[in-house]
Amino acid sequence: MAKKKEIIEEPLEKRLWKAADKLRKNIDAAEYKHVVLGLIFLRYISVSFERLYAELLKQQADGADPEDREEYLAENVFYVPESARWSDLVANAKNPQIGKLIDDAMDAIERENRSLKGVLPKVFSRPNLDPTSLGELIDLIGNSTLENTSTRSADLLGHVFEYFLGEFALAEGKKGGQFYTPRSVVELLVEMLEPYQGRVLDPCCGSGGMFVQSDKFVRQHQGRVEDISIYGQESNQTTWRLCKMNLAIRGIDASQVKWNTEGSFLNDAHKDVKADYVIANPPFNDSDWSGDQLRGDARWQYGVPPAGNANFAWIQHFVYHLAPNGQAGFVLAKGSLTSKTGGEGEIRRALIDKGLIACIVNLPAKLFLNTQIPACLWFVSRNRAKRAGEILFIDARNMGHLINRRTRELTEDDISTIADTYHRWRDESKDYADVPGFCASVAVSRVAELDYVLTPGRYVGLPEEEDDFNFAERFTALRAEFEEQLKEEERLNKVILENLNRIKID
Repeated sequence: MAKKKEIIEEPLEKRLWKAADKLRKNIDAAEYKHVVLGLIFLRYISVSFERLYAELLKQQADGADPEDREEYLAENVFYVPESARWSDLVANAKNPQIGKLIDDAMDAIERENRSLKGVLPKVFSRPNLDPTSLGELIDLIGNSTLENTSTRSADLLGHVFEYFLGEFALAEGKKGGQFYTPRSVVELLVEMLEPYQGRVLDPCCGSGGMFVQSDKFVRQHQGRVEDISIYGQESNQTTWRLCKMNLAIRGIDASQVKWNTEGSFLNDAHKDVKADYVIANPPFNDSDWSGDQLRGDARWQYGVPPAGNANFAWIQHFVYHLAPNGQAGFVLAKGSLTSKTGGEGEIRRALIDKGLIACIVNLPAKLFLNTQIPACLWFVSRNRAKRAGEILFIDARNMGHLINRRTRELTEDDISTIADTYHRWRDESKDYADVPGFCASVAVSRVAELDYVLTPGRYVGLPEEEDDFNFAERFTALRAEFEEQLKEEERLNKVILENLNRIKID
């Protein structure tokens, strides 16, 4: 009897995405993401509110008041006024005015929670949003599956929010890359830096992925999330709103995540902050960064960056914000490793000579949604008591796997391999050894000999062939094998001929 084929149920976030995407119809992904993510956020704060509300109801005899906003503030839970509660929206899901009711709910929540002022989307009453589809979306997000899961509802909604951010970034293509850094790249940066405690700064923070991953890292290593504090800045207000919601849904304090239109170069929101960790993915090769207005800026300690490319402005901005023992890990276009345009070569040389550069990682192609420009990771450290005078080069171009025709991602094993290699090298572990074709620890004097070029391929060499490879021996062995195959072919031909001769044709 044939075995029944095991049915593997898709993860909840994938099922939700497929269902939500069907309801999108002809709405542009860039617009629809604010609708869906806004409702997920509303559901999240409702779940947290309802849980505390139920507890306060039980404690009414002891003086607790479930309608007192201060009770929720004390527990770091957003207060949801009666007209904005999820149950009220569910009851009105089929109301033709549901879009306006949601917008009103968002306004009411912002009025009651100062930290959310100007953050929540009010896009639900737009004429291109079908009220029926909107009602179905409310039913979908409020589905009882979210309540019946073994995972806490709030945690699950945070995971769903993060997953949807990634899917919307994929749907938007190049534009999606402006607010989203691929998960595997974020995870690699954080795993290599290990931000256990201290100040974490991202001056071009997008939707906050670096902060979310740092928070996860601390939790996964049984640390205290209170031991890290985050500082962020974003120049796109729409993206900043996504970031604030993303952090709030994770319970991360976003009070120091700032927004202004000028951005970190012209209007640094954290000019006095000295961070223990800087983690960032700035725009690649940005030519519109107002460099002409900043020629005499105090941040350019290693040389004035060219007005036509912000790469080395970002590097020096990161270094400027590092505490005495601070470290930075960031993504840049691969051209930053070799470019000499506009004095970039001299700045790179100064950074190397000052001993700031600890590690360079060459990344595989197709990791990023918004560009085909080859990318790399830089790791910079203010205090290098160990491995002074050396740089670790890692060539990870052949790592990762394709998740579709256009996009590649690093696996968990890839991330572990790269991060473990860096940690063993950094800590001067006896377990570290150069691996031809993958990693090499190189003296700065050698880098100087090669004109301060930082391309890992220059230093790691080619992968080793089999140990003790000897051409003469290999050739002799292959020739002997070939001769044996010829003899076998001759034998088989004789057998075939004999069998043919036995066939009698009348």
